[in-house]
Amino acid sequence: MPDWNFVSYESLSSTDKSSFSMGPFGSKITKENYVSDGIPVIRGVNLTQGIFMDDDFVFVTSEKADEILSANVEPGDLIFTHRGTIGQVSMVPRKPRFDRYVIGSSQVKTRLDEKKAVPEFYYYWFQSPGGQHSILAHASTVGVPGISTPLTSIRNLKVPYPKLSEQKAVADVLGALDDKIAVNERIAATYEQLLQCMYTGLGLSDEPDDENAIPVTDLVAFNPKLAKPSDEEPVYVDMAALQVNRASIPTWARRAPKSGPRFMNGDTLLARITPCLENGKTGYVDFMEDGEVGLGSTEFIVVRSRAGIPSELSYFMARDSRFREHAIRNMVGTSGRQRVSAADAANYFVNRPDADALAAFGKEATAAFAHMKSLQGENRALATLRNTLLPQLMSGRLRVRDAEKIVEDHV
Repeated sequence: MPDWNFVSYESLSSTDKSSFSMGPFGSKITKENYVSDGIPVIRGVNLTQGIFMDDDFVFVTSEKADEILSANVEPGDLIFTHRGTIGQVSMVPRKPRFDRYVIGSSQVKTRLDEKKAVPEFYYYWFQSPGGQHSILAHASTVGVPGISTPLTSIRNLKVPYPKLSEQKAVADVLGALDDKIAVNERIAATYEQLLQCMYTGLGLSDEPDDENAIPVTDLVAFNPKLAKPSDEEPVYVDMAALQVNRASIPTWARRAPKSGPRFMNGDTLLARITPCLENGKTGYVDFMEDGEVGLGSTEFIVVRSRAGIPSELSYFMARDSRFREHAIRNMVGTSGRQRVSAADAANYFVNRPDADALAAFGKEATAAFAHMKSLQGENRALATLRNTLLPQLMSGRLRVRDAEKIVEDHV
């Protein structure tokens, strides 16, 4: 460890009122308070793996947000999850989409005095092994995992306190990698937006008319049959791996084969259970070897384009709002465990697309998804490099100037 003093985390807090505060208790903000537009509420889905996902929000009115001012957050605030995914820490971006946010009941807000502390440095510290260890030391695994006396525990965390210039230097080095990852994500998002517009232009989002209506199964198959994986430990994708607003599947594992839907490259994985279906968890498989068969969560429906149909069409169909509304309407089961079956999801009609327009969509989609796959591969490499440099910088095994040279070669 560098020659850094350690101090209580609270000693770096801003002088703002409620600079360290918990999210609202359940009675102060409930589903009945949610509105279609307004002040976004930050939930666990927005903080996956410590990355602030500035999308897929529920909203409350500005009046409700005013009632819970201590739960309001702003750029540079660090957010800790104290119940559920313990060790999850994120930061509100410096240039967020919205002017104002509120945290949910499972979060703790911390606002630092930027004359003393660089929030980005402490964001990275809490991602490091030392920072994670300090948080998990307060965790309880009885029942739902949680941090004991969360506000007090987080206030009393011991954190390094290097000079402000050192904090900034470390944050800049690691931030350069995250900035490059963010640029790649924006490029991929733009591709998806453009292709979604092309999909809409095919007429598949419109209510079908009697003359042109065809079953969607003329274009795609639901849970198509595949042979068992040949590998002893095939690719496995769980629900947490699917994103709510991107095609790519950033993470996967390998494990002994068990039950679950089978898929291969070119397939789309669609969550069929609440709330994952409503949240938009969907992914496009493109990371395996040709001919390789993977397994997924039993809560997935696999959608595959028919022969002669662009493989990417299955993904945009699964993302289409009209199709999703159809799938959600057909969910059955007890509250909190509702699912849509593949058969019910497949009972859906669309307009027959023009053959030339469909071919043009396929050409654009193939090129775009190839570039998106390349960007995702680069992001994995950048994230691996960041995660390698992070503990070395925080422990003093690597000097900032040496890390800067390494990063320059990758960005």
